[in-house]
Amino acid sequence: MTVLPGAHFWRGKRVFLTGHTGFKGGWLALWLRQLGAEVQGYSLEPPTEPNLFTLARVGEGLTHQIGDIRDLATLQTAMQGFKPGVVLHLAAQPILRLSYDAPVATYATNVMGTVHVLESARHTPSAKVTLIVTTDKCYENREDCRAFQEHDAMGGHDPYSSSKGCAELATSAYGRSFFNKGDQVIASVRAGNVIGGGDWARDRLMTDIIAAVVRGERPVIRNPQAIRPWQHVLEPLSGYLRAVEYLWSVRPKVPECWNFGPEAESEISVAEVANRVCLLWGFADGLQITPDARQLHEAHYLRLDSAKAHRELDWHPRLKLDEALALTVDWFRALHDGKEMRDVTLAQIDAYQKKM
Repeated sequence: MTVLPGAHFWRGKRVFLTGHTGFKGGWLALWLRQLGAEVQGYSLEPPTEPNLFTLARVGEGLTHQIGDIRDLATLQTAMQGFKPGVVLHLAAQPILRLSYDAPVATYATNVMGTVHVLESARHTPSAKVTLIVTTDKCYENREDCRAFQEHDAMGGHDPYSSSKGCAELATSAYGRSFFNKGDQVIASVRAGNVIGGGDWARDRLMTDIIAAVVRGERPVIRNPQAIRPWQHVLEPLSGYLRAVEYLWSVRPKVPECWNFGPEAESEISVAEVANRVCLLWGFADGLQITPDARQLHEAHYLRLDSAKAHRELDWHPRLKLDEALALTVDWFRALHDGKEMRDVTLAQIDAYQKKM
C-alpha cells in the first residue's frame, strides 16, 4: 500500500511553489493547503482560458504572486521574503510541440528558470528541501522499448525534451556544488503523461477529446499508435510530497532523483485512451484519425521504471488506468453540469487520500 503524504509533516510548513497557476501546480497548491501547509505561489498568469486556477479558486488561502522565473532578482526577493522551508519548482514551458515554435523561450524558461530557482534557494537559508520537477522526456530516448531508470543518460530530440534534460543536469551540478553538504538538500523528480480535470493546455489529449464530444464531434487524433505512461495527476503529486518528506528526514549527501510512473497496464496507445474516454462520456461515434501535417518528431514509446521510488519512498500507484480516466471524465462532467469546481477538486483529492 502506498504511504500517502502526512498532514503531521505538512501542517504549518512554509512552501514556496512555482507554477501554481498551471495544471499540476494548481492541484498541488490545493492539496498542500488541505494538508495544512502555508503556501506562497509564484507564477505567470494562468496560461489558458478557462483554467483550473480560476475555476477551483486555487488562489484562496495562499499567498499569490504573479512573477516570472526568468527574472532572477524578483524571484530571489520573493523567496527570501517568504522564508520557506520547502521549495517546489513546477513552473515550466510544458508543451512539446510549442517548443518547436518557441525554442528560445522554452530554453529560457526550462533551463535558466530552473537555474534561477536553484540559485534563489541556495541563498535562502530557511529552504531546507528544494524539489525540481521535470518529465520522463528528459531521457535520451532511443526507442528501444526499455523503461528508463534514474541513472540513464539525459537527452532529447526536440527543444522541450532537451531543455528538461538540461534542467536535470543543472540540478545535479547545483546539488554536487552547493547543496547536500549541510542543511540544504535538493532532488529532481520525473513523471509521465498526467491526466486529470482542469488541463486546457495546447495539444492535451484528454481536453481535446472531451471538448469534441461535448460539441458532438468526433475527436481528432494525430498520433494514435504512440504509447504513453498515463497516470492521474494525483499519483505523481503524491510522490513529490513523499520525496520531500524523505529528503527532510534523511538529508542525503548527494542530489537524489526519482521516477514516478504508472503500472505497465497503464502504458497504452493514444487511440485506446481516446476510445475509453469516449465510452465513459457516452459518445459512440468513434475517432477521426488525422496524420500530423507538420510531421514533428515525438517519441513513439515512453516508459518509466519506478522501482527506486517503490523501494526508497514506499510509493506505488494507487489508481488503475480506468479509475484515472473515470476521475478525469467525472471532473469535466461536473464542470459541464455547473458544479462548484473547487469542491469537486478537493473532494477528488480527499477520496484519493482515503483510497486503500
